[in-house]
Amino acid sequence: MAHPGRGFTQGLITDGGTVWESTGLYGQSALSRYPLGSAEAERRAALPAEVFGEGICRSGDVIWQLTWQERVALRWDAGSLELTGRVPYNREGWGICAADGYLVTSDGTSELVRRDLDLAPQAVIHVRSAGRRVLGLNDLAWSAGTIWANVAGTHYLAGIDPDSGEVTDIVDARPAAERHPGDPQAIMNGIAALPGPGGPGPGEFLLTGKGWRWIRQVRLKPAREGSARRHLLAGLSH
Repeated sequence: MAHPGRGFTQGLITDGGTVWESTGLYGQSALSRYPLGSAEAERRAALPAEVFGEGICRSGDVIWQLTWQERVALRWDAGSLELTGRVPYNREGWGICAADGYLVTSDGTSELVRRDLDLAPQAVIHVRSAGRRVLGLNDLAWSAGTIWANVAGTHYLAGIDPDSGEVTDIVDARPAAERHPGDPQAIMNGIAALPGPGGPGPGEFLLTGKGWRWIRQVRLKPAREGSARRHLLAGLSH
C-alpha cells in the first residue's frame, strides 16, 4: 500500500482502518494520520524544528510520541492531533508500544523499559537471545502477549517475552524490504500490529521503512534459528 509522504519513519501504529505515523529529522519531524491505503495524509502536525520525532503508541484517546535526545515526550489527542501536553522523559526515545495495561519503550540498546500509562518507569526488561544481549531494539509493537521489536541495522524482527526478556521468535523480514541503493538511512523502521480475530498467535502486521515507497501488510513466519540469530545479534545502528 502507499506510504504517504515517504517520510523518515520512526513510529507506526494502526487500528486497522487508520494509520498514525511519526517521522523524524530536525526541522522535518511530524505526526501524521491517514486511512490505510491512502496516498496522502489527511492530517499532519509538524513538530518544532528543535525536536526529532521518534516512536508512537496509542493509549485510549492519547497518542504518546517520543523524541530522540530532547528528554521529552509529547501527548497528542488521537482524533484531532492537537498537542495536549509534554512530560519529562528519562532516556533517549526510540520505540514505544502499548501493552496490556502498561507501555514499553526502547532506546536502541538491549534494554526495554516498562512504564505506566503516564510514562513513569516501572521496570527494566533485559532482552537476551540464547544468553546474549540483543542490541538495536527500535520500533515496537504488541501482539498476543508478545513485544515485537524492529532491530535497527538488520532486516530482522524479534518477538520478546515481556516478563523474562527472552527472544521467543525471530523473523527474517527481507521479503518485505525495499532496495534503496546509495541511501544507507533507508532502513526498515516501522512495525504496527493489525487488530486480529484473537487466538494465541500473532496476527498480521504493517511494515515500512525510512523513505520507503510502500507499506506492506504481512504475516510473520519464524525463521530458522542458526543464521537468523547471528543476524539478529548484529543490530547496533539507529
